[in-house]
Amino acid sequence: MNDALPSFVPALPEMFLAASAMVLLVLGAFQRGPHVAREIGWLGVVALAVTAALVMSFGYERKVSLYGMMVTDGFGMFMSVLTLIGAGFAIVMAMRFNEREGVARFEYPVLVLLSTTGMLMMITANDLISLYVGLELQNLALYVIASFQRDQTRSSEAGLKYFVLGALSSGMLLYGASMVYGFAGSTNFDTLAHTLEASNASIGLIIGIVFVAVGLAFKVSAVPFHMWTPDVYEGAPTPATAFFSIAPKTAALALFVRVMIYAFGELVDQWQQIIMAISVASMILGALAAINQRNIKRLMAYSSIGHVGYALIGLAAGTPAGVRGILVYMAIYVFMNIGTFGVILCMRREGRLVEGIEDLAGLARTQPMLAAALAIFMFSMAGIPPLAGFFAKFYIFMAAIDARLFWLAVLGVVTSVVGAYYYVRIVKIMYFDEPKGAFDPGIGREMQAVVLISAMVILFFIVFPSPIVGAAELASATLFPG
Repeated sequence: MNDALPSFVPALPEMFLAASAMVLLVLGAFQRGPHVAREIGWLGVVALAVTAALVMSFGYERKVSLYGMMVTDGFGMFMSVLTLIGAGFAIVMAMRFNEREGVARFEYPVLVLLSTTGMLMMITANDLISLYVGLELQNLALYVIASFQRDQTRSSEAGLKYFVLGALSSGMLLYGASMVYGFAGSTNFDTLAHTLEASNASIGLIIGIVFVAVGLAFKVSAVPFHMWTPDVYEGAPTPATAFFSIAPKTAALALFVRVMIYAFGELVDQWQQIIMAISVASMILGALAAINQRNIKRLMAYSSIGHVGYALIGLAAGTPAGVRGILVYMAIYVFMNIGTFGVILCMRREGRLVEGIEDLAGLARTQPMLAAALAIFMFSMAGIPPLAGFFAKFYIFMAAIDARLFWLAVLGVVTSVVGAYYYVRIVKIMYFDEPKGAFDPGIGREMQAVVLISAMVILFFIVFPSPIVGAAELASATLFPG
């Protein structure tokens, strides 16, 4: 690890993205015309691409800067790039939807950029203070995105619920951080790691870590802190739901891993039970609660809860193999969700967006390519080989076995089998039920590209796994310098 640097260079991606958001805000305010929102959206995608290039330019070497408040390393680079990919696809998916719904306002991509800036700060945080600042920057924009369709009651309700429960979770995290500072004497991750290595933790510090873990569990929507997820996913505009399920979840899970593995890694025996408990609860609820869902967005909400449970198995292992499994899992999860929500955004009849699972009946006869793409994503989420979702779970379960958490791996396999029911049911409805009518044609080139790219990643991961797996191997090693 390098000595702390006062240089602002490692913060260049965040500064560039924040400046880009401000510039696009000014451009949007002074431009007029029907295509302003689309133009600002594409410029936002370009800004995200440039930010990704800046992030990757720092490489895998660990560097601490800004007086110890920020760290750049391989782990942060991997998760930051995933977050930026998810944000870029979310902007693209929102363009046509916002135009059709009459909410094509240039503020949407600007809010996505501001929220993503907070996510990058979360991922690179090396101090509980910078962690909290990044978290709140992310959340303030997300509250507005959730209620972007302000003329619809459901959207306003989703934004309000997200705000109230988000504030509650932030308060719990901040209280935990204050207890950690009070009993450990620092909020810096490096200092905490060295302090805990040299001395035993007090009961007050353990309680503080529990509160921090609870606050982070809210952010990743892990059980029993998941109560906001189904309502917000259903009520928010569909592109916003897609964004919530991809980028913020990736950033929050990255933060969760960095805090627990690096800052509190010496206390793994104390916090491992907490992670295992919420992992088990998330897997069980995600597998069972989605079975009776009739709204596909609510189903995806419970599905995301289940996927978080699987990812947390890797954190419970507390090993480099476990972190590698999380990185591979999240990379595949991002593309599975992008593709699935891309198809959901194509579910329109007579100009109206439909969200019922039964509305997919007979889709294979009316739009076979769209049905085939959704089948790929559903089978992958169920973990059926040879699709990428199978390998995502394989790496996680193998990490649990290597850490001798055999019962956790077995329970993960069982809940995965149970959860496969509602994924396969969607495929059955598309291919074997009588058609309810064709969806509107002309889904747009952007959406075709989104669905096609996602399907190609899921299909051909088995042929070319090394780009993701190799990068995850290198990235996970940076959290274990010893």
